[in-house]
Amino acid sequence: MRVARLSSMLPCMILSPTLWPDTAAKSATGSLLLAGCDVLSLAKRHGTPLYVLDEATVRAGAQTFSAALAQHYSSPSTVHYAGKALLSVAIAELMADCGIGLDCVSLGELAVARHAGVDLTKVHLHGNAKPPYELEQALAWGVGRIMVDSLDELRLLGALTAERSVPQPVLLRLNPGIDVHTHAHIRTGQLDSKFGLPLATGMAAEAVRLALAMPGIRLAGFHMHLGSQIVALAPLQQAITAVFDFAATMRARYRWTMDEFSPGGGLGVAYTPDDPAPSIEEYVRRLASTTLRQAAATGMQPPKLVVEPGRSLIARAVVALYTVLATKSIPGVRHFVAVDGGMGDNIRPALYGARYHALRADQVAAEPTTLVTVAGRYCESGDILLSDILLPSVEPGSILALPMAGAYTLSMASNYNLVPRPALVLVRDTQDHVIQRRETLEDLMARDLRLP
Repeated sequence: MRVARLSSMLPCMILSPTLWPDTAAKSATGSLLLAGCDVLSLAKRHGTPLYVLDEATVRAGAQTFSAALAQHYSSPSTVHYAGKALLSVAIAELMADCGIGLDCVSLGELAVARHAGVDLTKVHLHGNAKPPYELEQALAWGVGRIMVDSLDELRLLGALTAERSVPQPVLLRLNPGIDVHTHAHIRTGQLDSKFGLPLATGMAAEAVRLALAMPGIRLAGFHMHLGSQIVALAPLQQAITAVFDFAATMRARYRWTMDEFSPGGGLGVAYTPDDPAPSIEEYVRRLASTTLRQAAATGMQPPKLVVEPGRSLIARAVVALYTVLATKSIPGVRHFVAVDGGMGDNIRPALYGARYHALRADQVAAEPTTLVTVAGRYCESGDILLSDILLPSVEPGSILALPMAGAYTLSMASNYNLVPRPALVLVRDTQDHVIQRRETLEDLMARDLRLP
């Protein structure tokens, strides 16, 4: 029989504040409440799988980032939400209302921001391979900054902006050649990466030379991003030092000053009760102090600091709800619990081996007694949401609540097996609002044409 990791067997705090939204609570009848809404009622009214977004948690996170920057960085600074984690029109509106900017990685994300009425001068366009039409549209819409990722992109952008009366501000994405020990699929700052202009090969220096010679380009500064789910902050400090050393060399060579600097995002979050939960305040403090120290060490004025949280701003704000459809016990092997979602709405466990926590939504305080594997409904053996987790006894019809579901779940959702994608519901002050409806069978057919 398979044996769970010891950490899976340990008791955990009910509704741990590192895992659950700020408004999570237990009702008088023992069920899970979010912003005063009983999730059992939400599941009954909206169906499952269902993703529930707690607005208060997003607002508190945005305020924490902004306040920490204001406290620890005396020069201009700003927070930009990395929309690839989870984006919709309502979420873009919410982030704008929180007073923070937005990072986009595609024309589709830019279109969402534009449709939401976001000031596009406060939007940055990222991406390692931007098609020409995407750059042309971003320029036409007046995007605030373009993060240039390669020499070829820089040359293309130079040609597209050559006749502009007002140069387009850009930041060069540098690759500092520093590894962070996260999953191979989500680290981006090592030399062997598709992202960024390497410092070590001279490519970054060549990009500076080219950018400064282009009349339609204004080189505002540098950007870096070491990867996602970072919990050790020392590599970030090393990378900041490398970028400032490079900026000092470019200043001496070209009399150019780095006015803006973005150390990216990637702050990690806890997904299970045993995971480390880095502090937003400590993360910002370390970024700010290192940036100020390196500016002083290289004789520069501190640049405008742009911090780009994604996962750390949205993950804890969302809870996923699933209905148990069947159970199957194989003596001496495994106890399966099958639910009505899976890799179609959350690919992370299959893609990264990501681990999650869960509880029975109608019995929040129930003692977990059974070691189970929660399997998804998709026709893949790898469609496992939770492996070897202790849960209370469940039966068909039970609702499972899975926290930390806001980042890279719905944003990577698919129609595999032609299953419609779930709805996203926002909760606020005991009220619930659908902000992204459940897909229908008609939606699935909308792109198809009949045989000619």
